[in-house]
Amino acid sequence: MKIDDTVKKNTGLGSNQIVSRSDKNIDTANVTKTPSDSVHLSSQLHALEGQLASSSVFDAKKVEEIKLAITGGHFEVSADKVADGLIKEVSGLLTTGKK
Repeated sequence: MKIDDTVKKNTGLGSNQIVSRSDKNIDTANVTKTPSDSVHLSSQLHALEGQLASSSVFDAKKVEEIKLAITGGHFEVSADKVADGLIKEVSGLLTTGKK
């Protein structure tokens, strides 16, 4: 099956021509502006945002300690803890998919 180049033939563009989308001669005087949509967030969302901001997802002090340990070259990875964490995570994913 042969694929012909009908796009180039129909548009009158050759393979070596470049089309620019940034035409600076566009007449903006006749452009009508439409009102933009607005979004109103519920009070529940605002309350959740406040709770999320006040609760720490991670312990910044612990993160800093780990960074220093890695930089200092004395950070040790416990293979048992990593394996247990992976097993727990995969187990959780497998059980949530079943009904």
